[in-house]
Amino acid sequence: MCLPQLCICIKIESTHPDEAIPMTDDSDSDPDKLKGPGGLTLRQIHEQVQKSVERDREEQASRNAIAPQRSRWQRWVRYVWGRSGRR
Repeated sequence: MCLPQLCICIKIESTHPDEAIPMTDDSDSDPDKLKGPGGLTLRQIHEQVQKSVERDREEQASRNAIAPQRSRWQRWVRYVWGRSGRR
């Protein structure tokens, strides 16, 4: 059984057309020239995100290394009662 295909047309109007940023798919757009929300270029934003991700990974790795290994009893208690302690 085939379902009928319906053509759906959606019209979107901008509430502030004078402030709209045109979305173009130019392959020649340079990330050093395009500015983001904080005035940073897209390349600067990318670099900041990469640094943040690396810091988060290092912090998570150090946090996991510092945590002592739980005994089987502690794991069982956590499994039975959970974090809330209300089970």
